[in-house]
Amino acid sequence: MKPEDHFEVGLIVARRRLKGPWLDHAWLPASVLPGVPAAAPGTRLGGDAQEELFYAGGFEVTLHPSATSHYRDNLTSGRPSLWVALRRTAGDEYAVATVTADPYEGEALVDGLEAIVEPVPMPPAIQAKVAAFFEAFHQERTFVKRKRSRADPEALARGAVGTGGQKERRS
Repeated sequence: MKPEDHFEVGLIVARRRLKGPWLDHAWLPASVLPGVPAAAPGTRLGGDAQEELFYAGGFEVTLHPSATSHYRDNLTSGRPSLWVALRRTAGDEYAVATVTADPYEGEALVDGLEAIVEPVPMPPAIQAKVAAFFEAFHQERTFVKRKRSRADPEALARGAVGTGGQKERRS
């Protein structure tokens, strides 16, 4: 049986009350479910005056064979996580931009998007799917350091840059 390269997760987000003069609340990823429940996106799940939980909907996680070493790093980190990126939409609302199991992609999202990016714990059922994908597709790649050719100081002095040390003919 071929392991899944994509699957859906259910996302729960928190609307937390803030005590600042500019914003009264913030949306944050709270957790993921190993499947998609029958609840409609936007369903309030509970909470108190400081934090309310909402079901944000189902979202697809895609796994790539070229990133298997990243998934291994995630699974062996001691705290396997999924990275969830929320981006601002109209007003103070947020939409889910992506959900990924690749920790390095999650880290890159922090720099690239004007978004809230948070790791949330990966449920054991999702860990099993990621581990099965890793086992099926991982190929250890050895690092090969490229050797650079040495610069020819004489060629540089003559202005023959990029000729690989050969004299450049000028007419």
